[in-house]
Formats: sequence, structure tokens, C-alpha cells
Amino acid sequence: MITISQTLKAIDESSYEEVVSQCIERIKNNKLNTFITIAEESALEIAKNINSSKNHLQPLAGVPVAIKDNISTKGIQTTCASNILTGYVPPYDAHVIERLKEAGAIIVGKANMDEFAMGTSTETSHYGPALNPWNTDHVSGGSSGGSAATVAAGEVSVALGSDTGGSVRCPASFCGVVGLKPTYGIISRYGLISYANSLEQIGPIATNVKDMTLLFNVITGYDSRDSTSVQIEKDYTESLVNDVNGLIIGVPDEYFGEGTEPAVEKAVWDGVHTLEGLGASWKKVKMPHTRYALAAYYIIAMSEASSNLARFDGMRYGLRLTKDHDWHTTYSEIRAKGFGEEVKRRVLLGTYALSAGYMDKYYLKALKVRTLVKQDFDLALKDTDVLIAPTMPAPAFKLGEKISDPLTLYLADVNTVPINLAGVPSISLPCGFDNGLPIGLQIIGRHFDEETVLRVAYTFEQNTDFHTITPEVR
Repeated sequence: MITISQTLKAIDESSYEEVVSQCIERIKNNKLNTFITIAEESALEIAKNINSSKNHLQPLAGVPVAIKDNISTKGIQTTCASNILTGYVPPYDAHVIERLKEAGAIIVGKANMDEFAMGTSTETSHYGPALNPWNTDHVSGGSSGGSAATVAAGEVSVALGSDTGGSVRCPASFCGVVGLKPTYGIISRYGLISYANSLEQIGPIATNVKDMTLLFNVITGYDSRDSTSVQIEKDYTESLVNDVNGLIIGVPDEYFGEGTEPAVEKAVWDGVHTLEGLGASWKKVKMPHTRYALAAYYIIAMSEASSNLARFDGMRYGLRLTKDHDWHTTYSEIRAKGFGEEVKRRVLLGTYALSAGYMDKYYLKALKVRTLVKQDFDLALKDTDVLIAPTMPAPAFKLGEKISDPLTLYLADVNTVPINLAGVPSISLPCGFDNGLPIGLQIIGRHFDEETVLRVAYTFEQNTDFHTITPEVR
């Protein structure tokens, strides 16, 4: 793994162009399938000219960044890892890309992901799975698997992902890096190709909390083009204080359920006790509606997906068949060949949940459960500063182990989806290992209280060495 400071030092010792060139060589040589598109030509051109622009004075000047392939990048192919968007090149940048460019960062390519962000392993990608650098027989997590794997492998120091039900935190946990799902609305979703609008947020991924916070600082900010964007101006680097004295940690029993592996439970509890030894206190809290969160999440997410994905018809951009028929036949054939099995499954289930006669039974009931889940968080965080739980109930599973059993795969998200339903911030960072695979600890905070979440995460990291252990990239 490499840090931002190491990247900036390398730039000082050589040049912007040399650092970007070395980054691209690492991506090509590692054979981890972390990228769908490598923007070699444009990245080297920007690096070559950066000295003549004002960007060389910016905080991320010359730092290579990987972007999840569902975030629009002007002039760089953006496919959402789907055949239906093969060849689509956006004519505009997402808000976060605009912010990155203003900060001097260089986009080196589009990271692999589950198709349309639907998955927990990157195995639904049309371009094949991104491999876990700790063990290439195991998944990298999803849906932002390429973004996490490329950081863990030391190809880049930072990356952007998106988190709809754990899609930043899951791969961060599986790959032993740091990933943040911020409060809903704190980062503009303009330019994020939608899966489920009311749940998803763009999130930063890095090797450590400091680098992740630097990236987070750059991409936050109000955007009038996103109606859910919140106007908050803060310097989150001020939260990076090595001190948790007097903080109260809540530990929800419901997040240590039957499916949690003993090694994961032990590593997370060891993390709680580490913070206790640094001056924090902890107590158990109850979140009774957690048991219904997974079902509510998938009904809401699939329903929103069925609406959002209706726009992809191959008529204006993306996949187009060699022979056209009448509109209905052409539309059907393009979507049949363009979408993968998991996307089709979720669109069909979402359409069913929204259909006449079933909307009240499923979708509206799921919305009521969502309110109850949010109330659980409000109550639990009323008398505590943060909550701590496992990010994932187990370390990364093997490739092919769960992809043929969708329900088992969905159950892996049991500890991450409630956070998206509630819209609260959550960070995952490494807290241990099991059979050579990383284990993630999840720190959850109040709405718009990223400062406390980052403070606790930074303190934990400064007093442990898990973030310093790196995989042997194959």
C-alpha cells in the first residue's frame, strides 16, 4: 500500500509524469482486474502539463486517483461494469470529479465494480471480478471491489467508490483498507449513475484514516445540481485527534448475530477494549428493528432500481444490436443482452414490489420499517457518541462460493444496510486478520457528525498497527 505523502514525496524526487507512469505500470502488472478502463493517455497528458497550471499548488497535486465506474468522467468510458453501457463516454464530469480536478488529482482510470453496483463481490461485473490482493482466490468485496483492491494492492493511494448498502465498507473490510459511507447529502450525487437514489452516497477509500479524510475534505461541498445536497463547510482534518477520553461507545447486540464468525467477533471486541484502554467507555445498546432492515433495504433498493434502470434502452448510447426490429422487440433484446443476471433479477423484483396490488404490501411497508430503523439509531446514539460493530460478519469468501445463491449473498450485507436506511455516517477500518484475510471494524455516528467518527477511527488506528500490514500482491 502507498500513502498520499509517499506519492507526493515520489513526485518531488522525480516528476508528475513519472509517478503517473509508474502507477499505470503497477495496474497493468498486478493482473488483479481492478480497472475496467485505464485512462493512460489523458492521465499522462495532465501530468505532463500540471507544472504549467495552478493545480501544482493544490493539496492532491499529481496524486493518481481511481474512480468507480459508475461515476461520470468526461472523456473517459463509464460502463457501470455493464455490457449495456459499453462504449459510453460521458460528456460531463460528476461534481466529485470536478472537485478532484480542482485539487490537482489525476484520474488514472475507472475501477471495476459489480454491475450497476448490484452485488457484494464484484462477481456480477461484465468484465470479470476484481481479485483480492490478500488472496486472489477470494473476492474483493462489492460493489466497489475494484476501488478497494487497487488501494490495497498499492496501485493507487486513494480511490472513490459508492455505497448503497455497504458497497464502500464491504470491500474496505475484505481488502483491509479504510472506507467511509458519509451522511446522506454531504457529498453531491450529481454524476453518480443511479441505482437507488435515496440510499446511495459516494465515499472515499484510502490506506489510512488521514488520507481518507484528505480525500473526503476535497469531495464534500454543496452542489445546487443535487436537490439532496446539504450546505456544510468543515475542515474534517481538524477531527484527526488521538483522543477518545470520555467518549461513550454503544455496542449493539443485534450486529453480533448468529452468522458472525468467532474470529470477527473477537477482533471487533478487541477493538472496543483497545478504545476502552484509551479512556473511552462502552455499553450495550438495543436496536430491535435491525432484524427487519435487510428485507426492507432490498425491497426499497430494488424498487428504485427498477425505475432508474428503465432509461437504459440502447437507443441513445451504449449497446446497440446489429439489426433493429419494432421498438418493443428491440428494447427487449437490448436489455436482455445488455444486463447481467443479477441486474435482471433486481429489476424484476423491484417492478413486482411496485406493481398494483403489491405496492402497499411490500414497498410502503418497507418504508415504514425504514423509519423504525432510523429511530433505532436515533435512540441508540442519544446516550452514546458512536456505535461499533463488525463491518462484515466474515472475512472475504472464495470466488464462486456464493454467487449462485443470491439470498446467501444478500445476507452478507446484514451489518451494513441499516446504516444506509438511516442515512448516518459509518467508517470501516482494519482491526484484525483471520487466515491471512482482513477483518473490518465499523464505527457508526450521528447524522453529520463525521468529526466524531473520524476522531475515534484515527485514535484506534494510531494505537494499533493493522493499517501498516500490507498484502503480498500476486
